[in-house]
Amino acid sequence: MNSMVGHRQDEVAPRAAPDDALSILTFLEEFSDEIEDGFDMVTPEPHFRMALHLLRGHFEARVVTPTSVIGASRVPYATANRRLKDMIAAGLIEQRPRTATGKSFSMHPSDRLLSQWMQMSGRVRRLCEQQFGRGGQGAESKDYFFGGSYSAARSIPPLPVRTDPLKLASGLRVLVHGDPTFMVMVNLKRQFEQAIGVPIKQRAFSIDRLRAEALRNAARPTSRYDIIAVDLPWMGEFAEAGVLMPLERAFDIARLDPADFHTAGWSATHWGGTAYGVPAQTTPELLFYRRDLFAEAGLRPPETTDDLLDAARTLHQPQRGRYGIAWNAARGTALGHTVLMTMADFGQPVVSMPEIAGGFDTASLARHDYRATIDTPAGLAAAEFLMQLLDYSPPDILSMSWYERIRPYAAGRAAMAYGYTLLAPYFENDPSSPAHGQTGYLPHPPVRGGRPIAHVGGYALGIPANLPRERIAAAAEALCVFTSPEAQKLYVQNGSRTNPRYTVAADPEVRRLSTIFEAVDEMSWRDELQFWPRPPVPEISGIFQICGEEFHDMLRGVQSPRAALRAAQARADDLLKR
Repeated sequence: MNSMVGHRQDEVAPRAAPDDALSILTFLEEFSDEIEDGFDMVTPEPHFRMALHLLRGHFEARVVTPTSVIGASRVPYATANRRLKDMIAAGLIEQRPRTATGKSFSMHPSDRLLSQWMQMSGRVRRLCEQQFGRGGQGAESKDYFFGGSYSAARSIPPLPVRTDPLKLASGLRVLVHGDPTFMVMVNLKRQFEQAIGVPIKQRAFSIDRLRAEALRNAARPTSRYDIIAVDLPWMGEFAEAGVLMPLERAFDIARLDPADFHTAGWSATHWGGTAYGVPAQTTPELLFYRRDLFAEAGLRPPETTDDLLDAARTLHQPQRGRYGIAWNAARGTALGHTVLMTMADFGQPVVSMPEIAGGFDTASLARHDYRATIDTPAGLAAAEFLMQLLDYSPPDILSMSWYERIRPYAAGRAAMAYGYTLLAPYFENDPSSPAHGQTGYLPHPPVRGGRPIAHVGGYALGIPANLPRERIAAAAEALCVFTSPEAQKLYVQNGSRTNPRYTVAADPEVRRLSTIFEAVDEMSWRDELQFWPRPPVPEISGIFQICGEEFHDMLRGVQSPRAALRAAQARADDLLKR
């Protein structure tokens, strides 16, 4: 499976895939045989059959010809030939000349097909394990594949020390966000310096200052940093502005084992089908709720937005110094994030995207054929929900942002809070907190009839596009170290509550530290981890700001929900026209 992600246009012979990748192919081929043979009305699906044939040839490093692809389709020649041309036109198949005359071609799966296969095959394997377990493999399972559990014997080993130190004049220079996970990296600085063999110089900024510094750095003749942290929604902007280097220019992406990353987190690091970063944190925004307070009040965990309002109303007791819920409502970027997530909870993306199973498809956003979709019936329902939520919030809610919303929850002054998992250490690591050991974790409750969403946030690590050539190889090595399972486990053991990899979440030592890892892993299996609510379009920072300003005026009573929607829509339309 790893070989597919390392695919390049100039490859002569791809490496063979691991046995598990071929086992998924074999399973799907044989399962298709059973379906087609068992039901008279079922006919072969030529696109799928030809794709499987291409992938098998790629993984086994065999030459695949147009004739063999057509033969694998199991439909008449003329039909198969048309379907083959459709797949070539759709960018799923590459043709490469086999002879000097260019009259004979071999057929190869494109990066797009390989990426789609990686995601689909992972879901298939996880669905099978979810429904049927691991069968005879049990705890003796030899290998891990796409989120399967490790046995205790497969605990991730400690971070290794390189035998050949990196060669970087003046050390490794890193630009990060000033959050608990990256601060853990600061605290472990000496350990990482020993691992890579060079000094590490790290600068940490708030979210808005981090974006500004990354853009300033891109305008310099040469980068001041070897690695930079990127908020996932910035990916499109940074890719198109030349801030980040495509990863495939720096190293073989297969080294990362992309299938080990939560699907949504890995997908969020791509723009136009190209990977620009490696997930360093997959930190969904969840609903934190006090299990003990819910039990005392006879309340069930909220499953819908109505349930959430009912629980907030019941637990809101300001006379006793306790409020229903804390959330991001500070003017600007903070509230802008809340607005987009709340709209998604009501089924509305902030820009137009094709609807697919489980949400909306972000793959086409790089074509720039989207428009703002704020002033809609679902947008109005989301705005009115926020107005109702205001009634059960702390009195200083309109100045609460990323960290301020967690403080009252950790101190016992809020019964619930919307918060990223990276903020959980504020109460999970503090035995004096009333929320310590009493917190439940849920995806955002949706409008009745909607799908729960765990809004994927967090940061990726990328390599600046203007990094001097002589530093790229060493920066890539350090990037692989910082995002490895061994490093991710080390972050968790030292207080982090974010993790982008299935293997780390399955590690028995990690699971003992917090229930949050198992909860997020299960959300990923249920396809609740989604990043479409904050689509990585280049204009997203401006959209955050617009929504954060207009909706703040709404919450202050300066304008009505309808007026806020109209104003935000008009400003977003202007932004997208520039």
